[in-house]
Amino acid sequence: MADLKRMSELDAVNLMLMTIGEYKVNDLINLAGRSDAAIAKDILNNTSRAVQSKGWTFNTDFDVIMRPKTGTGEIELGGNILRIDSISTVRSSQKDIIERANKLYDRQNNTHVFADNVTVNTVTYFNFEDLPEAARRFIAIRSARVFHDRVVGSGELHRFFQEDEGQAWSELLEYESNVGDYTIFDAYDVYRVVERDAGTALLS
Repeated sequence: MADLKRMSELDAVNLMLMTIGEYKVNDLINLAGRSDAAIAKDILNNTSRAVQSKGWTFNTDFDVIMRPKTGTGEIELGGNILRIDSISTVRSSQKDIIERANKLYDRQNNTHVFADNVTVNTVTYFNFEDLPEAARRFIAIRSARVFHDRVVGSGELHRFFQEDEGQAWSELLEYESNVGDYTIFDAYDVYRVVERDAGTALLS
């Protein structure tokens, strides 16, 4: 029996290269002289960022407490934070906290400075190989479709890539639904991924 394993970033890039009849690469460390492979890797990264920014069970954390920096009172966001959503708590009346200039910003008081801790929900960016398999597969297949269209142009194969992408999207939604254990009583901002129109999201 073949030794099956999770899709790696290298596997995803080689899948993309295969769609244009290009030779596989052995690693992603040095892509000098392999412009197609470099383009494929960039598209994979951009697609991963776009997909993850929607917010999923695997990259969303709730009730994250962020503390102001001593001396400045500012709360800086890590480079891997794709989105934050402030929430009100029993101890805090925070209402309108957003991200601005890679920091939390209080729109109600027009300031970056906070006297107290802030509680937020976060959506975090993860490297490709830290994602669940369903997400890796969808990102890889969508990236392959985008890569093929940009390098070769939309043609007969485009329809087949769309079908594969649609199947991978359905599998990702099924994974999200099963792992998230959603019910009709969940908050809309959590349940929106499962309820999103698959066709619209797929081709956007």
